[in-house]
Amino acid sequence: MLKKIQTSLSRIGLDWFLGAIILMVLAAYYFPAPGLMQEPISLEELANYGVSGIFFFYGLKLSTDKLKQGLSNWKMHIVIQATTFVLFPLLVLLIKPLFTSAEGETLWLGIFYLAALPSTVSSSVVMVSMANGNIPAAIFNASISSLIGLFMTPLWVGFFMVADTESFDSLSIIIKLCVQVLLPLVLGMLLNRRLGWFADKYKNALKIFDQSVILVIIYTSFCKSFALNLFKGLSLQELVLLMVGLLALFFIVIALTNAIGKLLGFNRADNITVMFCGSKKSLVHGTVMSKVLFTQNAMVGIILLPLMIYHALQLIAASIMAQKFARKTD
Repeated sequence: MLKKIQTSLSRIGLDWFLGAIILMVLAAYYFPAPGLMQEPISLEELANYGVSGIFFFYGLKLSTDKLKQGLSNWKMHIVIQATTFVLFPLLVLLIKPLFTSAEGETLWLGIFYLAALPSTVSSSVVMVSMANGNIPAAIFNASISSLIGLFMTPLWVGFFMVADTESFDSLSIIIKLCVQVLLPLVLGMLLNRRLGWFADKYKNALKIFDQSVILVIIYTSFCKSFALNLFKGLSLQELVLLMVGLLALFFIVIALTNAIGKLLGFNRADNITVMFCGSKKSLVHGTVMSKVLFTQNAMVGIILLPLMIYHALQLIAASIMAQKFARKTD
């Protein structure tokens, strides 16, 4: 009976990890002390090392040969990357005038941060596979998106952090990104030929490692926010409106990418790939990059809130859509 329930939930994108995220937020609310303490061990500092580990193992999985093979369908790649890093942020820029209060501006920054993030690798590929799309193209685009995001996300976010708060030190952020994220990633890629088998063999264990680091980051981020009562001004009605708005954003991007794909004459498999890769956002990159981009920012919990909600909504909506596409080809 329990297995049937788990199978049913997984079909609509719900798994233990989403439940664990909710538990971390609740733990931060009721038991914030462990996430705030600095001695004898700081969970926040521990998560910093975990971030480097995530990107090292991600680089270890990346085969440069496979990336070269995926360069042929350049029109589709341009559409996907332009959707991820241009269309998404521009759509969110249009709603900025609606957020006038100080709390609203922070929440908008969280939505914009979500919009500036790269696509997620694992779930994009899984959804494209479920919908009978172009799997090699999905792998290529999700991987390339992750690399581009290391530069595009800080550029977008930095522009508005400087404009709104004048507290965004671009040079130190770039240096920290290079040391903490880019260096481990490149090192992993260089070791792919020799140690790539390790990443493939222990991919399940590495996935648990990734998720564990993300959960620690979420916990410590929300501990800070709850300790300073930063969610005090956020009502249930605003939370519901945020969920509706993020779901609307997802379907607007789906509709636009579908229309662009048809306009450019993409076949069915390629169009499915454009829709799913272009509309997804990475919780992994969002949480780990927040450690670098929003260092010492107590509002990081609010900034991460739209990303966590979007993560759940995109999994559920994309899973339902993928199954619908699959039935049409059966």
